[in-house]
Amino acid sequence: MELSPQKLNTFLFFKLPSAFWCGVRVKQIDNKQCVATVTHRWFNQNPFKSMYFAVQAMAAELTTGALVMYQIKKSGKNISMLVANNNSTFTKKATGRITFSCKDGALIEDAIRQTIATGEGQTFWMKSIGTDEKGYPVSEMNFEWSIRLK
Repeated sequence: MELSPQKLNTFLFFKLPSAFWCGVRVKQIDNKQCVATVTHRWFNQNPFKSMYFAVQAMAAELTTGALVMYQIKKSGKNISMLVANNNSTFTKKATGRITFSCKDGALIEDAIRQTIATGEGQTFWMKSIGTDEKGYPVSEMNFEWSIRLK
């Protein structure tokens, strides 16, 4: 069974309901990239009438984590995954529909291949960039993932 946007959005509803109710949705996933969107609205705003940073972080983390899940599933191995660290930069108020993209699929393939070959855990950084409807970046978030064989 391959991961699809519909399956990931159902996963959100049952396992990450706060992201689902804030409007985070996966739009595309393949072995190289994942794209998710979230629209600014009253429910997910901060006092400054833009999207709350934690909502942006949920969408950004989802694009990286979904890619890790995708590659683990593709490997056929029993591998655990965990966010070990993160950082972010905000460059513009997030209003309207924000699209987060992570294009680090090849990076994960290498880390999974290495952890299977050596039996040792691996850590790697992945980047997700959020852009507004005009294509301007509003935030850049980096997540350090840790994987290991179970």
